[in-house]
Amino acid sequence: MHVPLLDLKLQYATIQHEIEPVLLHLMSSQSLILGKEVEKLENFSSEYCNTEYAIGVSSGTDALLMALMALNIGPDDEVIVPTYSFFATAGVVSRLHAIPVFTDVDPVTLNITAKEIEKAITKQTKAIIVVHLYGQSADMDSIMSIANAHNIPVIEDCAQAIGTQTKDGRKVGSIGIMGCFSFYPTKNLGAFGDAGLITTQSKDLYEQLIQMRNHGQIERYKHGFVGGNFRIDAMQAAVLSIKFPYLESWHAARRRNAQLYTTLFCEAGLSQQSGITIFDEHNKVLLPGTPNNSEHVQNHHIFNQFVIRVQYRNALRAFLTEHGIGTEIYYPIPFHKQPCFLDLPSSSKSFPVSDCASTDVLALPIFPELQESQIQHVVDVIAEFYKTKVLSLQKECKDCNCGCL
Repeated sequence: MHVPLLDLKLQYATIQHEIEPVLLHLMSSQSLILGKEVEKLENFSSEYCNTEYAIGVSSGTDALLMALMALNIGPDDEVIVPTYSFFATAGVVSRLHAIPVFTDVDPVTLNITAKEIEKAITKQTKAIIVVHLYGQSADMDSIMSIANAHNIPVIEDCAQAIGTQTKDGRKVGSIGIMGCFSFYPTKNLGAFGDAGLITTQSKDLYEQLIQMRNHGQIERYKHGFVGGNFRIDAMQAAVLSIKFPYLESWHAARRRNAQLYTTLFCEAGLSQQSGITIFDEHNKVLLPGTPNNSEHVQNHHIFNQFVIRVQYRNALRAFLTEHGIGTEIYYPIPFHKQPCFLDLPSSSKSFPVSDCASTDVLALPIFPELQESQIQHVVDVIAEFYKTKVLSLQKECKDCNCGCL
C-alpha cells in the first residue's frame, strides 16, 4: 500500500470546480497583484484570527522579516527564538544584522517556554519570536507575562498554526504584537505557491506594514522609508479565499487522524499514551503530547504535522520508505548546530531537548484525505519494524555513535 506524506491532488479534486473559474477570470482581467482578491483574503483572515487587521504578503518568511522591520530591529539587537524550528525563524533575524538568541524547548510539545525565555533576556533583548510548532500553541499566558514584565514585544510565528487556539480559546496570531502566517502549499491552508500574512491589533503597525510591503511607498513614486517588494499575488489570495470555508473541516479531519494513530499505536503495544517523554519497553513510539494531555487543549491542536519520536529513527524511516510510506524529519539540525550560526554566543550553550528531538523526531502522513486503512498500514509497518528489526539494530548500533539510538 502506498501512503504519501502528503497528496495535494486529492484536496484539489474536491474544489477544482470552484477554483478554476476564478483563476480564469483573473487571467482574463490581468489584475494580478494586490487588489480586491487580496482585500477579500485579508477580511477573511482578520475575522477568522480575531484581529483588527490582516496584511497579505509574499511569504511566511517575509511576514517575519516585515514584523521585525516594523519593530526597528537592527544591528546588535537581540531576538530570542527557539533553537528548534524552521530556518526562517532565526534567518530573518540575521538578515537584519541582529543577533538570534537561542533557547531550548518543552520536552512534551517542543514549543518555546517562558522559563527558557526568561533565562535568555538581557538588556539587548528587543523582541521574542514564539513558534507554535506543528500546529500547537505555545503557553502564551506564561510567555506574555514574562514579556510584558520586561516590556519586550512578542511576534508569533504561526506558520504551521492558522486556526490553532490557546487553552482559553484565543486564536494564535491575536495575542502577541503581530502574528506571522505562511500559506506555503503544504500548510493546512495552502496557496498554489508562496504567500503569507501578518495579523495585528495595532492600527499604526497595520498602516506601516501596508506601506512597507510596497517599498515604503506613501503615494506613487514617493517613499516614506525603505520597505520591500512584499506584495502578495491576487491569484494566491483568490485560491486561499476559496479554501477558507473548508479549513475547519480539514482541521477536524487531521484531529481524527491523529486520534486514530494514538489509538492504534496504543493497541499495538507501542505506546501507552501521548505526552510521554521517556523511551521504555512499553513506549517505543512517543506520541505528540499536549500540556497535561488535556482533551480540551488537544482539540485546539491543528496537526499541521503528526510527529512521533522514536529510537533508531533513520533505520525506521528507511524501513517505512521500503514499504511505500512517506515521512519527513522536522528538524534534523537545530539552529545552534547550523554552520551559519556557530559563531553566535548562544550556540555554545546546552540545548538537550532540542538535541534529542533532532535525532528522534519523524513526521507521519496526517493530511485530511488520508484513509483509515492507510493509517492502519503505517502503524502495522512500524510494529513490524520493532518486532523484526530492532534486536539486530541494537547489536549493530551499540556504542557506534551512528545517531540511531
